[in-house]
Amino acid sequence: MTTRTDEPTSAAPALSGPLLRFRIAAYVTGVGLLGLCFVMVLRYGYDIPKPSAIYSPIHGVLYMIYLVVTIDLAIKARWAIKNTVLVLIAGCVPFVSFLVERRVTRRVQAGQKL
Repeated sequence: MTTRTDEPTSAAPALSGPLLRFRIAAYVTGVGLLGLCFVMVLRYGYDIPKPSAIYSPIHGVLYMIYLVVTIDLAIKARWAIKNTVLVLIAGCVPFVSFLVERRVTRRVQAGQKL
């Protein structure tokens, strides 16, 4: 009998739901942050404040969802507090949430701690 080494460990299937929610939230937050940057350019660069006034609260709600979903995954995957805070902050920097999402996904699927 042979075993495959590329299969996720037994911890990964239990985290598949929280991981999927995290991946979606990280992607939505990343795209939302890029949208926020765009409306901020409109607001301060071209003196068009209306899109920012509408979009900024939407982005705030999306980020709060990202925080909750990330903390849920961190608790279930037993991440260290420092690493959890770094992943939470990653949602504040354009493009970084995409990079962190890939790293977190690889580690969780491999059964490794973050």
